[in-house]
Amino acid sequence: MDAIAPASPPVASREDCLALDRADPLAALRDEFSLPDGIVYLDGNSLGALPRRTAARLAQVAAREWGEGLIRSWNDAGWIDLSQRIGDKIAALIGARSGEVSVADSTSLNLFKSVSAAVALQRADAPARRVILSERGNFPTDLYIAESVAASHGLVLRLADGTRIDDALNDEVAVLMLTHVNYRSGRMHRLAETTRAAHAAGALVVWDLAHSAGAVAVDLHAADADFAVGCGYKYLNGGPGAPAFVWAHPRHTARMDREQLRQPLSGWLGHAEPFEFAPSYRPAKGIARFVCGTPPVLAVTALECGVDVFAATEPVGGMAALRAKSLALGEVFIARVEARCAGLGLQLVTPRDASLRGSQASFAHADGYRVMQALIERGVIGDFRAGDPGAAGNGATDKSLGADLLRFGFTPLYTRYVDVWDAAEQLLDVLKSGAWRDDRFARRGKVT
Repeated sequence: MDAIAPASPPVASREDCLALDRADPLAALRDEFSLPDGIVYLDGNSLGALPRRTAARLAQVAAREWGEGLIRSWNDAGWIDLSQRIGDKIAALIGARSGEVSVADSTSLNLFKSVSAAVALQRADAPARRVILSERGNFPTDLYIAESVAASHGLVLRLADGTRIDDALNDEVAVLMLTHVNYRSGRMHRLAETTRAAHAAGALVVWDLAHSAGAVAVDLHAADADFAVGCGYKYLNGGPGAPAFVWAHPRHTARMDREQLRQPLSGWLGHAEPFEFAPSYRPAKGIARFVCGTPPVLAVTALECGVDVFAATEPVGGMAALRAKSLALGEVFIARVEARCAGLGLQLVTPRDASLRGSQASFAHADGYRVMQALIERGVIGDFRAGDPGAAGNGATDKSLGADLLRFGFTPLYTRYVDVWDAAEQLLDVLKSGAWRDDRFARRGKVT
């Protein structure tokens, strides 16, 4: 579902932000997280903060369930059911139903499975369709995976501007693969409308919810979506490299059951009876066929701790309340940055229309990397995303694809109004003072 943009909160001073924080019905949830003093963390759209419950729970699993229970804990501690149990909890956040979501592998692997499954269904129904369509500015792993699937099946990956997807849909397109919220710009596709347009053109749709789940209200069934994947370490706060999730509409898994269509990674835990140890593969029914290997118990346990925080939002409105706060935080930040930093080289790339915006704000700057490093040194942690210098040569009309971006994410579970106010003030000082020009801010690590 696409939320209607709220009116921008009346904010004229830092005290106004503190008042908004005092009145925030979600404010107590910040105490669920371990956040360092003196840090404004606006990078939860890349790596979520540590839930306080996670460390103790991991210690319990390591010392008691693994250390004492040993292999018995697959049954006694329910390790074997973790993927489905947590999948059911994530289902409640994305408009899916119990038994339809599984936690398994990485986003990249789940994309490979899902796009491959969609291609298999289309090859059975419409073998003349030879195109996988995606957005030119999509996250690279999505495009690389789509390239791999296309090459394996003799198809072509075609890229279009994100604002012109509907125009690119035609009778050649078998599968449309999109990220719901663009990782660079924060532009959000209208999930239901785009899905309807793809279906009208005869295509199936695979949605990547990596930048949506946990911050944007999503209803996969209402949108009549086909497949979806998402990662566990951004707004779901599952920890670095946390396992991902995968969803397929029951009409597709039922058909795969009937026609014995496989997703290509037929690992042992996706078998109908894995502990029969049969020499040939017989896929499990439903979403279980998208499971491949043994779940990483410690990592999946950490993800469950992150997902469990969301239960506390239900009394105050659940995902709708989180989305409303996310949009309000974005409105305050964008307004403050543009008012304070006018003429200092920033250009807003994220849509002004909040109904088209995910839970982040991105600004272009010619020296974005240095500016962000200077901000981080001052305790304001956002991140930097490099532009594509070849975007224009590849036919892109979206000029933001070539721009270096400062990216600020708003995690409504723990981001405060005063945080976005302070971040804007620090950004002003970095730009106005020229502090970012110091040579030390030009040095780049392996991770930028």
